[in-house]
Amino acid sequence: MRAQVAIIGGGPSGLLLAQLLMAQGIDAVVLECQTKEHVLSRIRAGVLEQGLVEIMRNLGVADRLDTEGMIHNGTVLSYDNDQVRLDFTEHAGKPVIVYGQTEVTRDLYDLREQTSGQTFFECEEVHPQDLKSDAPFVTFRQYGKDFRLECDYVAGCDGFHGVSRQCIPENVRTEYEKIYPFGWLGVLSETPPAHHELIYSNSARGFALCSQRNSNLSRYYIQCDLTDSVDQWSDEAFWDELKRRIPEEVADTMVTGPSVEKSIAPLRSFVCEPMQWGRMFLCGDAAHIVPPTGAKGLNSAAADVHYLSEGLINHYNNNDSRGLEGYSQKALERMWKTERFSWWMTNLLHRFPDQSTFDQKMQRAELEFLAENQLAVAVLAQNYVGLPY
Repeated sequence: MRAQVAIIGGGPSGLLLAQLLMAQGIDAVVLECQTKEHVLSRIRAGVLEQGLVEIMRNLGVADRLDTEGMIHNGTVLSYDNDQVRLDFTEHAGKPVIVYGQTEVTRDLYDLREQTSGQTFFECEEVHPQDLKSDAPFVTFRQYGKDFRLECDYVAGCDGFHGVSRQCIPENVRTEYEKIYPFGWLGVLSETPPAHHELIYSNSARGFALCSQRNSNLSRYYIQCDLTDSVDQWSDEAFWDELKRRIPEEVADTMVTGPSVEKSIAPLRSFVCEPMQWGRMFLCGDAAHIVPPTGAKGLNSAAADVHYLSEGLINHYNNNDSRGLEGYSQKALERMWKTERFSWWMTNLLHRFPDQSTFDQKMQRAELEFLAENQLAVAVLAQNYVGLPY
């Protein structure tokens, strides 16, 4: 079996890359270790930068996004009962769109099936090989049968725990990591959003976020201990704690209800350098992780896919390999700026176990500075809506 590009990972970044290549006549095969149903069951972020939105539109797969996506021209930062509204369109010239990552993935799977793109699900023992040669290949097993996929290039879109990054020798790759001493307890509920825009809350009791998926589906988060388990948190306890961390006027009017999904996610910042080795290229979580505070996980993966797809398209269609040769450097230059923003937002809004009263005063001063200084708001807005590709 042969393809020009073997893509390991059938999440949104792998699917996005596959469809961008197929649109230019480049054959890409996707290998996914889970079932399609499992991939579509994952609850993830829902804030899309315009760069990703434009990619979806150019692929012709944005009908539902444009119909169901919620345009957000700003967001709210709160501390105690004080609030600062950040106007994205005023300070950055564009909004973000709230549309769940699950829906992005569903749209891309629908497009892949319409275009007869080849996807192998439930792949086991996936092994990229001969990556430094001119003839790399990937071996895998599906339903007890062994396969060999020969290719020109391999794209590792298989997440933090995937096999792709481990193929870069330890003496070649450098990994930078920060583990945060708390997690996010998230609840999805079939209730109207508490506010028409997202609310990021710095509270003496810890961070909270009021988010949404549509007009009757809301997503809420609270900072929790890493040792907590979902079983410790009843719906009643969650709603009670959330209301204590957000402005009173929002808490008094919000609608609560049974949770549809409840989970705890740890927070980390992580970057692997380089993002390419031989004929393999890493995209998204395979190369980097951001804490979700800045809403950058899926969006940073889309930036990688943009750079890599351009490099591959120019290589095949224009006999120009400069984009492939410089992929890692270009992707990392943007990624470290994205890491900085997510790290800064996390430090601004959370309570840390070893935080002193001085540290808390600094957080307060930073939030008050944002309330008073439009230049500071502009910097935050420009980072939140997404740096240019």
